Amino acid sequence: MDFYHFDTIGVIHFASALVSMILGAVVIFMKKGTKIHVRFGYAYAICMLLLNGSALMIYKLFGHFGPFHIAALISLGTLLSGLLPVYLKKPRKTWLELHYEFMSWSVIGLYSAFWSETFTRFLSFSGFWVLVAT
Repeated sequence: MDFYHFDTIGVIHFASALVSMILGAVVIFMKKGTKIHVRFGYAYAICMLLLNGSALMIYKLFGHFGPFHIAALISLGTLLSGLLPVYLKKPRKTWLELHYEFMSWSVIGLYSAFWSETFTRFLSFSGFWVLVAT
């Protein structure tokens, strides 16, 4: 079965997913606002950019743009929506709350995608139904 063959894009996607999952969990449980939080947060963001970018280049499952590509765009949206308030410090009174909310959704989406990928790739469930279930 071709699903177990990883090309360069697949290796980048897989590695960035694993590192993103680890960094996402670490950042959630660490003290916020520290230098290490910021560094791990940037590392998470870079890994997520690699993950979403590589996801948009994978077409083996459907042969065309499909539901997982839409999920990657949504993931990219939550990531950027969590980063922009930090850079802009706007809206002035709620930027930190927006950062927490969108970055939390980014991590939730990441773990949802993990389960979708696990069920689709290793347990041979239909990609559409796994996406709906997560």
